[in-house]
Amino acid sequence: MPDNLKIKEPDDGNKVNIHEPYEVNYWCKKWGVTKAQLETAVKAVGTSKAAVAKHLGK
Repeated sequence: MPDNLKIKEPDDGNKVNIHEPYEVNYWCKKWGVTKAQLETAVKAVGTSKAAVAKHLGK
């Protein structure tokens, strides 16, 4: 059982990295979206946190 049960925050809080599972979990939980929604947003607007949030309406 892991020592830290909290969701790990992204290494770069200004970018959304959909290639790191812990980052996908973090952003999905933060914005209340599915992995598919997050991936679609990143593909549409790039990895900028602000752009992804705007695209998702967050």
